[in-house]
Amino acid sequence: MLIETIFGNLQGLKSSQLKQIQRLYHQRIPGDRITTPEFSQRLAAISTEINQPVCAYLNRRGQVIRVGVGTPRQTQIPPLELPRYGAERLSGIRCIATHLKPEPPNEAALTSMALQRLDALVMLNITGTGFQRRGGGATGYVKEAYLAHLTPQDARALITTPASLTEPKNNLPYTNWSVSPPMSVDMLTNQDFIELVEGLEAEFRREFVAQDVDTDNDRVLIVGVVTDDTTAQQFQDTLEELGRLVDTAGGEVLQMMRQKRSRIHPQTVVGEGKVQEIAIAAQTLGANLIVFDRDLSPTQVRNLESQIGVRVVDRTEVILDIFAQRAQSRAGKLQVELAQLEYMLPRLAGRGQAMSRLGGGIGTRGPGETKLETERRAIGRRISRLQQEVNQLQAHRERLRQRRQHQEVPSVAIVGYTNAGKSTLLNTLTNAEVYTADQLFATLDPTTRRLAVPHGETDEPQEILVTDTVGFIHELPASLMDAFRATLEEVTEADALLHLVDLSHPAWLSHIRSVREILSQMPITPGPALVVFNKIDEVDSKNLALAQEEFPLAVFISASQRLGLETLRQRLGQLVEYAASYQ
Repeated sequence: MLIETIFGNLQGLKSSQLKQIQRLYHQRIPGDRITTPEFSQRLAAISTEINQPVCAYLNRRGQVIRVGVGTPRQTQIPPLELPRYGAERLSGIRCIATHLKPEPPNEAALTSMALQRLDALVMLNITGTGFQRRGGGATGYVKEAYLAHLTPQDARALITTPASLTEPKNNLPYTNWSVSPPMSVDMLTNQDFIELVEGLEAEFRREFVAQDVDTDNDRVLIVGVVTDDTTAQQFQDTLEELGRLVDTAGGEVLQMMRQKRSRIHPQTVVGEGKVQEIAIAAQTLGANLIVFDRDLSPTQVRNLESQIGVRVVDRTEVILDIFAQRAQSRAGKLQVELAQLEYMLPRLAGRGQAMSRLGGGIGTRGPGETKLETERRAIGRRISRLQQEVNQLQAHRERLRQRRQHQEVPSVAIVGYTNAGKSTLLNTLTNAEVYTADQLFATLDPTTRRLAVPHGETDEPQEILVTDTVGFIHELPASLMDAFRATLEEVTEADALLHLVDLSHPAWLSHIRSVREILSQMPITPGPALVVFNKIDEVDSKNLALAQEEFPLAVFISASQRLGLETLRQRLGQLVEYAASYQ
């Protein structure tokens, strides 16, 4: 049953006027007509009497499904209530709107049409006093009408690589539209609406058929916000890294969008205009996921999803998803689950009304307890159990470390930014078979292998233990730091550290700072560290000279090409010898 709700601004309207507006729900237009003269005149009469614009939204069967008082922008259908057909389809809804001034649809109305992917927008301009109604009072008439609709453009040209931050200069770059010259209502009603819509959707399909869209993968728009305290290069590095994270998680980056603001908008992170651009881009490109470059509050996620109509996540959720995919051992899986639950718990309140209804399980809740409270309690219990298991894991690893220390075998932990080549180096040095890939966070579980290194003045071989650890990343989420404390203790308990740096990465200096910042937050101060620059075979002479000048005591290698490994073994022997005296 259709609920005859009137949307928009109803303040000051009489009950008789509200009833007139509600009766619009009982109107029906032939399916092949955009509108009819009778329906258009009825809208004009109501609009003139209340002295406000009126909008009627119709489906393709000609039924009125929504009526609002106000402009198309003020009465538009929320994105989450619109049908999701994909970028090659329109929504199946058209808007017939009145306007009290003789002018074409403005940008706000056209933007609203694009946000909703309407079949068409009809603007009826009302002018003057048409005729006297029975009982007195004047009513206006439709002087002219405008017909607007979306037009396809090559959406493939808008899909850029994560490294590209170039955006079109106009305010609404993602959608083209067409607005007709002014015409009479008779001219408008003589057009075949079905032919118009089917022709438009056929053009949209031709644009997208060559994209070979994989519906199983997340199609992602990345949104970055730069503030005054961030340099352009830092911002670019952040977005490029987020693009790699999305790619590692299995998503396809369609477009990167950015906004410069003096401060973050407390409700939506970006401004209202940018939210509209994101929504239009998602509609046009067929995106099903929006990823922001910063942590979002539950309120921000809820506001963004309601205005964009697409799932919204933040950087931390992407990292947690990668960890969930990568975890292989039982220890790794329980640490990932713990991190996910600790991240989810404070965000349950942002999951909408579904989480505030009373549940129906017997014996699972107290009197009057809501579903939200029940889930919070269940998650809290699960977190407690997982923390106990992590504590047991810590105790087990502590016993293993004490056994190694009792045997007096020095240990070196390989640390570094994610994808620096730590696992490749361990495999090359020790003939291990740790999984390696050109991906972020390819390794989660620590792996320890024995390695012989020169020792003392006679270069007698000495065995040391080398441990491959989880990679670090800029602003590593606190929940991961806490959940992976059992793994990270391999770093703090090692006699020394081998800090591996990917010299081929443009932001290698920033990576060094990020790793050192994370190490400084460890509860126990790690041992001395040797900086080792990797991938020197992919570096130009300028970068190499800069690194040698900044870090004169560093070692330069290529793990994949086995360059500089003998020098590294020599320096590792010296490192553990120094660490022994350091302690």
